[in-house]
Amino acid sequence: MTAPRISTDTLRRLPKAVLHDHLDGGLRPATVVELADAVGHTLPTTDPDELAAWYYDAANSGDLVRYIATFEHTLAVMQTREGLLRTAEEYVLDLAADGVVYGEVRYAPELNVRGGLTLAEVVETVQEGLAAGMAKAAAAGTPVRVGTLLCGMRMFDRTKEAADLAVAFRDAGVVGFDIAGAEDGFPPADHLAAFEHLRRESVPFTIHAGEAHGLPSIHQALQVCGAQRIGHGVRITDDIPDLADGKLGRLAGWVRDRRIALEMCPTSNLQTGAATSIAEHPITALKDLGFRVTLNTDNRLVSGTTMTREMSLLVEEAGWTVEDLRTVTVNALKSAFIPFDERNALIEDVVLPGYAAAL
Repeated sequence: MTAPRISTDTLRRLPKAVLHDHLDGGLRPATVVELADAVGHTLPTTDPDELAAWYYDAANSGDLVRYIATFEHTLAVMQTREGLLRTAEEYVLDLAADGVVYGEVRYAPELNVRGGLTLAEVVETVQEGLAAGMAKAAAAGTPVRVGTLLCGMRMFDRTKEAADLAVAFRDAGVVGFDIAGAEDGFPPADHLAAFEHLRRESVPFTIHAGEAHGLPSIHQALQVCGAQRIGHGVRITDDIPDLADGKLGRLAGWVRDRRIALEMCPTSNLQTGAATSIAEHPITALKDLGFRVTLNTDNRLVSGTTMTREMSLLVEEAGWTVEDLRTVTVNALKSAFIPFDERNALIEDVVLPGYAAAL
């Protein structure tokens, strides 16, 4: 049987949770244009619509390295206090407009110091902008809670500094840590000192793994570094020889049985070549096999997407139902890096009633 079609308006109203979304990948095109003019940075085009199209076209290369290179222009306008405040505030407001009730935003402070800000000043400024956005969203009747994940860049040597920042700001809105950047050739274990420090300080972390590199990356992230979640993780299917049969290898079984969340980003994975189509994206098979999959945008500007769009694609091309969308939303909140009682309150008081109204 074909699942009934779910309207875009209904999808937009559904309460959503996003765990994997990059601050520097989600700017408004018009904001990039205005801030670039203010700092004297040259863009491919100064027309916001054309710029959005440029990002989308560049990202559809099927190459992760080229995908990451599109961040040159967003990062260029995020080197000042003014730029960081504006982009952080707008980030929150855009999530709220998309029906997101809980989000975790990630960025690497080391990439925002070219304008003279210190690492701590970068974090303080972003938190100020996020707080302003949350206050405005709440006043408008669309409250959203946003926690921050600080990233270290896996190609460089400042991950321990980023981990120190996560510890220092964990009572000021920072809820966890990640490493980002080109995965292939830069294994998680290279940054073991940072992860050991975070574990000693009881700060949770996720690790990008299983996107551009396969099972060894996921294994290191979990069994060597101790990640509580996996960013992307699409290559876990390499340990499931037959998805239809559902017999799991030992690593895949570990991920499923210990409820390790997979932060899956369908559109982004198509763009980087980690998946071939929405219909065949591993998120559906993994969901059906009982993995704790979550649905995410990764980079909204670069991928030309929103949570509503990601949901719509899965409904239209992979046959997802409202119940499926509720499952991944609850999954995300169960694995969010905030205290249990706060996660549970969002599930019981916001998400489940919101989905019940749509069913």
